[in-house]
Amino acid sequence: MLNAPPPRALPWRTRLLHGLSSLTGSVADLPKEQLASMRMPRPRSRILDALSGYTATDVQISDVQVPVRDERSVRVRLYDSALGAHGAIHREEIDAQPRPLLVFIHGGGWVLGLVEGYDALCSYLAQQADVIVASIEYRLAPEHPAPAAIHDCVDVVRALPDLAPQWGADPQRMAVAGDSAGGNLAAVLTQVLRDEGGPALAAQVLLYPSVDCTCLSRSKIDFARGPILNRRDADAYFAYYLGDGPDALSPFDPLISPALGDLRGLPPALVQTAGLDPLRDEGAAYARSLRGVGVPAQHTDFPKAPHGFASWPVLAPGVGAHRPQIVEFLREHLAPAGTSNAPGGNELAADAPPAQPSVA
Repeated sequence: MLNAPPPRALPWRTRLLHGLSSLTGSVADLPKEQLASMRMPRPRSRILDALSGYTATDVQISDVQVPVRDERSVRVRLYDSALGAHGAIHREEIDAQPRPLLVFIHGGGWVLGLVEGYDALCSYLAQQADVIVASIEYRLAPEHPAPAAIHDCVDVVRALPDLAPQWGADPQRMAVAGDSAGGNLAAVLTQVLRDEGGPALAAQVLLYPSVDCTCLSRSKIDFARGPILNRRDADAYFAYYLGDGPDALSPFDPLISPALGDLRGLPPALVQTAGLDPLRDEGAAYARSLRGVGVPAQHTDFPKAPHGFASWPVLAPGVGAHRPQIVEFLREHLAPAGTSNAPGGNELAADAPPAQPSVA
């Protein structure tokens, strides 16, 4: 019964989102061979754009291949607002004023998702935060279980100090962001880079992240049937990601559950959670744990929103502050040395409530 419809008491927009997400079927009910069909890019339409948000028209989007280990390359999608959709800015002007770089890691349970599905969010952040966004098309499970996705993300970021200047980006002002499974990979990335010599990250943005795959929290019990993400599908995603080979990582490994790792010395964090999400409690706990070891961390919960609200900013209830808050956070922490674009310096207030969501 864990994949039964959520209660009718939920906001109507949340029930509508749940219905739309159910159209693609349940990962838990599909054989491995059919997962590829769920990864196909959705055809664009005016209705879909109206619900998920429009791609910014003055942002140039391009794909590059970044060399990684084992003589492979990973596709990275770049979003550049200075160039504009028609490449109007001259190269020398960009070189004279390099902008910060935001590495984005998409969600999808480590099994689904494409960079194309995040064009609206990434182009918005490129435009509004005045950053160049580099979105990583990492390998997916079950064909490539952990740590394949981790290796791809780490290798791409390690290549950025050499590549970023070619894009007009400043690798000394770099942050990472990700949602859901991408939030997991972003959190893992910060720990790996800290332990293995960088490059340094100035900030991390974690959207309803999966950070503790060992816990059975209150929110996982309360929202076992969803909306959007239910317990059966979550378990299926996780099983695919771990794999069943002799080298499978343990759920207790910080590469899988970053909440169980050493959190000292990590970059300042913005953690956004959804109030109607099985992952809500572990995201909130992660922010508290970061603050407990002296890492500036802000947690904002959007109490009426379901999992995945970043992909449905128009339809998800009560998330109007979600994107502007990310922009403000990035502008503050990616400002040139000695400056700040936000009042009050660089320390994040843990309990500064915005207008709509609740903050812990």
